[in-house]
Amino acid sequence: MQRIFITLLLLLASSGAAALEVVATTSSMGALTRAVGGETVNVDVLTPPDRDAHALEARPTMVRALRDAHLLVAEGADLEVGWLPAALRRAGNPDIQVGATGYFEAAAQVELRGQETADRSQGHVHPAGNPHVHMDPVRMQRVAGALADRLARLDPANADAYWQGASAFRDAVEERLPDWRERLADHPGAILYHKDGNYLLEQFEVPVLGYAEPKPGIPPTARHIRDLVRQLEGGDGVVIHTNFQDGTAPSRLADHLGWPVAEVPLEPAVDAGTREYLDLIEAWVAALERAR
Repeated sequence: MQRIFITLLLLLASSGAAALEVVATTSSMGALTRAVGGETVNVDVLTPPDRDAHALEARPTMVRALRDAHLLVAEGADLEVGWLPAALRRAGNPDIQVGATGYFEAAAQVELRGQETADRSQGHVHPAGNPHVHMDPVRMQRVAGALADRLARLDPANADAYWQGASAFRDAVEERLPDWRERLADHPGAILYHKDGNYLLEQFEVPVLGYAEPKPGIPPTARHIRDLVRQLEGGDGVVIHTNFQDGTAPSRLADHLGWPVAEVPLEPAVDAGTREYLDLIEAWVAALERAR
């Protein structure tokens, strides 16, 4: 009897649907996937949250993860162009190549800002637009709905769970928006290191006063810092840089202008979900508040 019982348990376990294997290029994309997919997805994140996703190289660990994936969730708009195409070629997984059902780009689901000419002498240019869409929680609400639809196509049996996950994520963002808007109302503005926080500042109507980089991806120069100080001295604001950007130039700007300077993460933790993503936005809001 015990042997029959064990056999039945094994049969029941094997009859359950296997979780979808999802590879996310960044931890913010991983957080959104966990928020929408819940326990029906296993998520592997390719980019450590303290690294610049522009500047990675394709590694064997990436290739192994991509080889077995059912779905690839990328931020898109060429953010990963320096390494993801090479990793995809080496993985040889037809299900997640560009154009396949298993390939999903967050940037393709929303309106982008900052389209630029494709001239690499201008630094990290993105002809399609600024790729850092995860920094706008409202855009991420729309991405969540599109991701739920894509997961439902790949796994129709759990479609309701994916749509419920997207709805819960949208509700969680909606709950926080009034507080964030109130705290940042009539903000004097901020200097960013790179064009990475633009969507967040736009969403909360915070002026972008300048960038520590003279061009995207080009290190700050003494001349550029002097020019910014001349343009902005006498005003109010805050200087913000991320935890993987050199804080020397931002600190120099802050010293000369008499402004606060803040270091913030650009991504949540590698195992993040909805709460950690919202904590990321909260960290930026709190940093911007220092201009008061």
